Amino acid sequence: QYFVCTSQISEHCVTNCKRVIYARQCNSTRSRVYGDTQSRDAHLIWNRNTATSMQMPLFTLPYFAGGRNGAKGETQASDDDVSSEVLSHYSSTSETASVPEEVNDTVNEQMAQEEAENKLKECIDNTMHKSAKTRQNALESLKLAFSSKILSEFLVERRLTLTDCLERCLKKGKSEEQALAAVVATLLCIQLGSSKEAEDVFQALKSILINILTDKSASLAARHNCATALGTCCYVAANEEEDLASCLTCLESVFSASYIKGDGSVPSHNSQTQILHCNALQSWSLLVTICPPSKIQKFLENHMPKLPGLLCSDNVSLRIAAGETIALLFELARRADQDYFYEDTGQLCETLKALATDGNKHRAKNDRRKQRSIFRDVLHSIEDEECPEETVKFGIECLYIDSWVR
Repeated sequence: QYFVCTSQISEHCVTNCKRVIYARQCNSTRSRVYGDTQSRDAHLIWNRNTATSMQMPLFTLPYFAGGRNGAKGETQASDDDVSSEVLSHYSSTSETASVPEEVNDTVNEQMAQEEAENKLKECIDNTMHKSAKTRQNALESLKLAFSSKILSEFLVERRLTLTDCLERCLKKGKSEEQALAAVVATLLCIQLGSSKEAEDVFQALKSILINILTDKSASLAARHNCATALGTCCYVAANEEEDLASCLTCLESVFSASYIKGDGSVPSHNSQTQILHCNALQSWSLLVTICPPSKIQKFLENHMPKLPGLLCSDNVSLRIAAGETIALLFELARRADQDYFYEDTGQLCETLKALATDGNKHRAKNDRRKQRSIFRDVLHSIEDEECPEETVKFGIECLYIDSWVR
């Protein structure tokens, strides 16, 4: 399951060295104003097995955001220019950091905050630009910004504008633009948290996400991200049981296409379609954890007879997602009924043991290692009714995991 935590990142913010020379010449102050070290909160979106942190200093945003909105005849910087300017910035940071400093924290923090907000406003404006490339660059910059720092206060004031921009990108954009817009929508809901503002964003985008996800003519890249966005946004922002039920039904209709058919034949899908089914299954599993206990029995009846069939998939990610979902449903079932019994437990455990000791040379080495580790935990949970324990460290903070549900 996904966990949203915060971590501290330190970063030097550099001002013009001429201020140092000027201050010393005028003898107006003995302090040398050239830099500041400030703390920034960064979002990290954790999956139970893999953890990814997307962090990028906000001063690099202009190099990814494209040209200014409405300016004619202005061209974007080349990749070489971008790299040169970024490297130059880091170089000047390194050179000035060696000088002793006394910093006016309040002034520098305010300047950095204003600069960052101005760049974000420009990125939001650029999501409405006529150029598809500029819109994509703006969405990429927003993705990096939203995953690097807590911006909830800034975003609350601009949520309506940003929601309209994302809605337009999802409706009228092409494959890459739709995929990026889905990621930004996910991060926006996470930034706003479980609030009325986040619910408004979710309600505005839900139907569009569902349409793209279920549209077989849409690009698979966009459908992949819409599957994740639908599950995460619903998990964070949905307050109505009807919204939860509709999202579960939509996601179920996607991944159930990988179930073994009634005549016993195994569906054949390409690798990208299998990734789509994997994302849909993971999002469905996430939403199952917030369903009322009265719904669990129906999930068990509908999916426990079919999920073990996915353990034979030739896609390692889909096999692992199926195994984790089975462990999750077992845990939920035992919480509802301590005497829960699954008729085919013996056969299921045999399959899990084979996957936990898989030595098939036709599979990639990393895939075999990852699969064995996960299925040992799944098997242990089902046989011994004990969930694996794991501690993930974020600097001075720790996340303790001892359940498939939480």
